[in-house]
Amino acid sequence: MLRLIKPCPELENAYEDFRADWKANHDKIIPAAVRGEGMNYVQLQSYLRRRESISDPGQVPATVFFLQDETGRILGAIDIRRQLNDYLLSYGGHIGYGIRPSCRGKGLAAQMLFMALPITKELGIDRALVTCDKNNPASAKTILRCGGVLEDERLENGELVQRYWITI
Repeated sequence: MLRLIKPCPELENAYEDFRADWKANHDKIIPAAVRGEGMNYVQLQSYLRRRESISDPGQVPATVFFLQDETGRILGAIDIRRQLNDYLLSYGGHIGYGIRPSCRGKGLAAQMLFMALPITKELGIDRALVTCDKNNPASAKTILRCGGVLEDERLENGELVQRYWITI
């Protein structure tokens, strides 16, 4: 049984295990919830709570959920952005997600994205932009499985970014 859960104090150990998996695999693309930028878990929770109502220039309100299995293990993270600034409209989208490297290839990303779509709708988004690098066919497949329709591709820092829209 999988569920989406907001970061909370009870997840600290599971989060540290989740974060260690990413660090051990030196992954190129790391979700914001994993990066933590030098924060401990308590600081990260505070930062993520502030992001829900952020009004800083260049930032948008966003909510992070962890994908958790029945054992309490965190398998992934998904970031739902309630607005799009110019950068997010071109390259980042409403939703960003990642599955821990040791759990990939099991369809978990599609399950997590599918589970996040009703939450996205509750936040007032009827049509969500989801992007991925063109050289990430697994992510493109995930987005397509959840109803994504490719709009276009855009060049960012020498990489092609595919932009998909999902009608919720």
